[in-house]
Amino acid sequence: MFFQRKMLHLSGFKMELIDRKKIKLMKYIKIFALILIFANCKAQETKLLLSQKLISLSQTPIYAKLTEEIDGQIEFKKQFRYLDSIDIYSITYLSDGLKIKGLLVSPNKKGKYPCIIYNRGGNRDFGSLKIAHGAITLGQIAKEGYVVIASQYRGNGGSEGQEEFGGKDVNDIIILPEVLKEVEVADTNRIGMYGWSRGGMMTYLVLTKTNEIKAAVVGGAISDNFASIEDRPEMETGVLSELIPNYAEKKVIELEKRSAIKWADKFSKNVPILILHGTSDWRVKPEQSLKLALEFEKYRIPYRLIMFEGGDHGISEHKKEVDEQVLNWFEKYLKNNVSKPNMEYHGR
Repeated sequence: MFFQRKMLHLSGFKMELIDRKKIKLMKYIKIFALILIFANCKAQETKLLLSQKLISLSQTPIYAKLTEEIDGQIEFKKQFRYLDSIDIYSITYLSDGLKIKGLLVSPNKKGKYPCIIYNRGGNRDFGSLKIAHGAITLGQIAKEGYVVIASQYRGNGGSEGQEEFGGKDVNDIIILPEVLKEVEVADTNRIGMYGWSRGGMMTYLVLTKTNEIKAAVVGGAISDNFASIEDRPEMETGVLSELIPNYAEKKVIELEKRSAIKWADKFSKNVPILILHGTSDWRVKPEQSLKLALEFEKYRIPYRLIMFEGGDHGISEHKKEVDEQVLNWFEKYLKNNVSKPNMEYHGR
């Protein structure tokens, strides 16, 4: 009996050792699995920027308009000489598993530069990004020491997927801070956003869905799609009803989703917004920005509103001043990291 008990005791001890080994082995397997998951995540992250192709302007149709011959040499015209200081890339990146096209423009000197996400206007091919946008619209900003990135949005400019005019295509912008993390010269702790017209609407949408943006500028921005279709019925028949999924069944819901004036309380009180609008804008009436500013007042959202007398949709009559205001805003809140405005009522 004594011998049997001893054997049983030893047998139990042996089983306990085996159980401990199994537990230890399971721990190692779990740790190894976590390492694999982490490594896989990192691999996925590095695939965000699927391709980055440097564009040589000399190989594009716009080169002749940007250059002139001086003493037998082809050089950039005086107003375009900054093009020697920047690089322009055509990019493809992933958003919701779709391959999305866009442009990236950056200074060609080493360093770390604040970033600006530019949101294009229009819909489908109207307003789609061309090489000229990279060289001039984005290039004018990049030359001041910024990495500028812009999306064609899904379904446009060779991108996969279907455009939704402020629906799931907003994700194509929200993912861009992650894409920028793969750009060596990009300082992703300082990201601003700039959108015009429909791009302004996209900017408003993004600002309520992420805290990655430190400052924003919008011009001629859509803030009320109900007003848009009253002013321009063709916007409903030719754009909204064609691009927004289930528009006929969910018209009011879908228009509210895309109208910042309906959810001004959702904006962060930490992100200063510069609103620019021309008083003679027929595409997006100036009242849209005026009324949104009143909503921002109500909820104490930091903003500055500038109305340009006689300005059209692009405020082309005041282009120099507009460009200065945009750059000054980003200089202040991105480069100089000025504290947010004090929106509490104060003073004598």
